[in-house]
Amino acid sequence: MTQALHSQARTTHLIREEIRNSTLPQAELARLYNVTRQTIRKWQNRDSPEDKSHAPVKMYTTLSPEQELIVVELRKTLLLPTDDLLAITREFVNPAVSRAGLGRCLRRYGVSDLRDLVEQENAAPVTKKTFKDYEPGFVHIDIKYLPQMPDETSRRYLFVAIDRATRWVYIGLYADQTDSSSVDFLAKVQQACPVKIIKLLTDNGSQFTDRFTAGSKKKEPSGTHAFDRLCKQLGIEHRLIPPCHPQTNGMVERFNGRISDIVNQTRFGSAAELESTLRNYVKIYNHCIPQRALDHKTPVQALKDWHEKRPELFRKRVYNQAGLDTYAKQAATCRRWTWYRY
Repeated sequence: MTQALHSQARTTHLIREEIRNSTLPQAELARLYNVTRQTIRKWQNRDSPEDKSHAPVKMYTTLSPEQELIVVELRKTLLLPTDDLLAITREFVNPAVSRAGLGRCLRRYGVSDLRDLVEQENAAPVTKKTFKDYEPGFVHIDIKYLPQMPDETSRRYLFVAIDRATRWVYIGLYADQTDSSSVDFLAKVQQACPVKIIKLLTDNGSQFTDRFTAGSKKKEPSGTHAFDRLCKQLGIEHRLIPPCHPQTNGMVERFNGRISDIVNQTRFGSAAELESTLRNYVKIYNHCIPQRALDHKTPVQALKDWHEKRPELFRKRVYNQAGLDTYAKQAATCRRWTWYRY
C-alpha cells in the first residue's frame, strides 16, 4: 500500500507505530531510530501515524463567518463569476476583501466551480414526466423559415409536425404562414398520421391561436380561431406553450435544426430542388435513421412496435418503405411459380 508521507519525513508509518507503542525512554528511541527527541515526543503524543495538514489551525480571514455566508449565498443564487462577485462584496459586504481571500472562501464552502452550480440549477427534476411516458398521438407543430431560392420572388415556410412518442415527422411547404395554411397543414397531418391524434402542441403564433389578439384580459384563446375550430372538429385537444418559453416545443425545434444544417450545407438551384431534398430527408428520417431516444429504432419501427402493443391507438397500418413487405415477397414468388407452371 502506498504511503503518503511528507517530503522531509525521516520515519515511516510502521516506525511511528513502534514509537507510539514502545516503553523505552525517549533518549534511547531517538538513538535507535536516528531522530531527535522532539520527534519521538511528537509521535508518542499523536493518535495516528498519519501526517497532519500544514494549514493553520486558526484561519485569519478578512470576512467574518456571517459575511462568508452572505457571499456564498450570493454565489449560489446569482451564479456570479468571481470578478463580479468580488466587486459586489467590496461594495456592499467588506471593502477590504482580496480576490485570493474570496477564492479561498469559495473553495472552503465547495462553490468555487461555477459550472457545477449552473448544471445543478438547470438540472431537470427527477420526478418530471419524460417523453418516453407518453403514448403516440401527442403531436408538436412548428414553422421554420426557408431561404429564398433563385427562381422564387419570396421565401416560403416549412410546417413541421412530429409525434412526441415515436418521433414520426410530417412536413408541408407553404407560401405564407397564415391561419389558412396552418388549417390546411393540420388536415394533411391528420390524413397522413397513422395514429389517432389526441393532443396537439403549438406556439402562440397568430396562425395557430388568437390568445393575444382576441382582446381577453386573461390572455386566453377564444376558441373561434380557424385552427381551434378544426381541432375541435377532429377531436384534438389544442395546447399552447407558455409565453416566452420556446424550449417547451424543443422537440420540433431540434428537428428544425437538422433542416437548417441541410439548407446551410447545400446550394439549391430551384424551389423544386429544395422541396424534393427536404421530402427525401423526411422519408429517410422516418424509415432509416435510428433514434437514441427510441432505443436506437427508427420512428417507423417505433410505430410498428406500438401498433403491436396498442392497436386501438392507430387509424391505419404502418408500412416500412425502406424494405419489401413479407406479403409482397410472397405474392411475387407465387406469380413467378405460376408463370413457370404454365
